[in-house]
Amino acid sequence: MILPLLLATAPAQSAPPPAPPPVAAGQWPTQEGDFLIRDFTFRSGEKLAELKLHYTTLGTPHRNAAGEIDNAVMVLHGTGGTGRQFLQPQFADELYGAGRPLDITRYFIILPDNIGHGGSSKPSDGMRMAFPHYDYDDMVAAQHRLLAEHFGIRKMRLIMGTSMGCMHSFIWAETYPDYARALMPMACEPVRIAGLNRMWRQLAIDAIEQDPAWHGGNYTSQPAQGVRGAASLLFIAGSAPLYLQSAYPTRDAAVSYAREKVAGSIRGIDANDLIYQLDSSRTYDPWPKLETITAPMTWINSADDFINPRNLDFPNQAVKRMPHTRFRLIAESADTRGHGTHTWAKFWKQDLADLLARTAP
Repeated sequence: MILPLLLATAPAQSAPPPAPPPVAAGQWPTQEGDFLIRDFTFRSGEKLAELKLHYTTLGTPHRNAAGEIDNAVMVLHGTGGTGRQFLQPQFADELYGAGRPLDITRYFIILPDNIGHGGSSKPSDGMRMAFPHYDYDDMVAAQHRLLAEHFGIRKMRLIMGTSMGCMHSFIWAETYPDYARALMPMACEPVRIAGLNRMWRQLAIDAIEQDPAWHGGNYTSQPAQGVRGAASLLFIAGSAPLYLQSAYPTRDAAVSYAREKVAGSIRGIDANDLIYQLDSSRTYDPWPKLETITAPMTWINSADDFINPRNLDFPNQAVKRMPHTRFRLIAESADTRGHGTHTWAKFWKQDLADLLARTAP
């Protein structure tokens, strides 16, 4: 029987056996492709004649005796990210190598760019603010079509996601309850985006839309002040107090780092894309149907997450309604990364290994 964990930080686990040295991130053998969906209809009623989903894959599909792919794993990125972020060393080097939890000689890894992100269809492709107003349900529906129609997958070995991808995992669990043998959402709550979580998102949107250079989305160059304001809010929301205090203990070091990070993030932001990305959470609310989640799940949050603070009681309430879900709160330390702890696999890779073991055929 699968029992939920206590909401306190889990006790230390015995150390796993030594793993082989990691493969350098640049050496991961990836393939990329695009899936085109014709006449895609969004929940809003808007339509797109051609919706493109870009994706990256690692590993090779394995087929069982019935000819069905049985080793597919999908990893879903957060707001503003792309599938290729999961090739960073703190994630990939901990998971993809020989003997690691997502050993690519055993698993077929699919890393999609969600609607509005990366190489997939997005407002900055040309439609600007006339682009359909997608939400998380639209994104999950497109992911399902990618897996079922493009790859021909009838059942996933695992769906895992970080931040926005975490919320997508809860939508997957309710919308397609038998499609994944296991789910691993990280860094989210299964409740509507309200309170401070909605406030900082809306303020970031407002910062862009109130910049006169935005021109209703019809700018000739990025509205610099609005984008800087939004990027500053994103930096604060994703920060880790103990880590940053330890790593940048002087005023000058702290100021220099913050300015450097914000300036770096601005170079990759399109104002209209960011508005859509932040607002796509507006209809998210899996809370009323948590009892319908039957697939085994391990749900991970971190205690120093500004976006999903540890003093909210939602996990305690939620696990009582999801008997096959285990929850763990990663303890705050000078090494954890706040909301971004979700992509530092060293903090939770044993939880992933345990989830795969308890859902093995």
